[in-house]
Amino acid sequence: MKIKKILTGFIPEARGRDGLLLAVLLARQSGAELTVATIQPPPWPTPGPGRADEGAWRAYLREQAEDSLSEAREIAGPDASYVVHHNKGSGRGLVDLARRQGADLVVIGSAPHGTKGRIALGSTADQLLHASSVPVLLAPRGWGETAPAAFERLTVAYRRGPGCDEATRLAAKAAAQLGVSMRLVTLLIQGGLIRGGNAELETAMVERLRDQADSDLRSAARGQRRRIEVEVEMAEGRTVKEAIDSVAWVDGEMIICASSDSGPLRRVFLGDTSLKIIKAAQRPVMILTRQPGKQ
Repeated sequence: MKIKKILTGFIPEARGRDGLLLAVLLARQSGAELTVATIQPPPWPTPGPGRADEGAWRAYLREQAEDSLSEAREIAGPDASYVVHHNKGSGRGLVDLARRQGADLVVIGSAPHGTKGRIALGSTADQLLHASSVPVLLAPRGWGETAPAAFERLTVAYRRGPGCDEATRLAAKAAAQLGVSMRLVTLLIQGGLIRGGNAELETAMVERLRDQADSDLRSAARGQRRRIEVEVEMAEGRTVKEAIDSVAWVDGEMIICASSDSGPLRRVFLGDTSLKIIKAAQRPVMILTRQPGKQ
């Protein structure tokens, strides 16, 4: 995955600043072009007597857009590009704009109702995570308040399979571009493996899963070590959150997940495990698109 063009949606709120600061850091470290967009509702659509207010509505939208982009410029500086795009939905607007501009990645912040330090999904993220034709990167709430000086490592949520193997290959390219190491982490969720509470049988199954995961991780890592440093690790717990919390995370970390294999080709499509990872993570999370031929 070569990152050349980054698109971020901005609103003059904390979540907009989180996403923008994440996009600025990634653009600076990758050398990519950055476009900052504010998504506005369409111009006045009502015919008849209501058109008397159309001029005032358009002026209001222009003022809102100018204020938003003015604040964005104070953060991102003069090297970024700034655009206004009209769409009924902010997520759909970013999907459309990413396609028009040939962006490689869309970056946004968390919805405002989430816990500080974690990612909550609102309508914008929901639209992007089920329709975007390019990867989507999400910033935890409040990430910008303690943003690291640079990315230090990319961590791939790894589970053996063609889709995740392709995600690992793409992540390795991004790690090489950013000049960072990569880690492959397999989540080993122990809760509910065996119905009926047979502890001995469940222990034996966990051991087999652990051995298989260790073998899969080492095999996947060998294929990428020609270009970058790769670590492997298992994260164990009775839930995804417990497993995520069981491993160490550096400040400049980004988590990368593959799209669900059941989703449409060349689209981001959020699976159940990726959704749980997003909600449990305390670092930015990127969801890749599903690639052609990866079943």
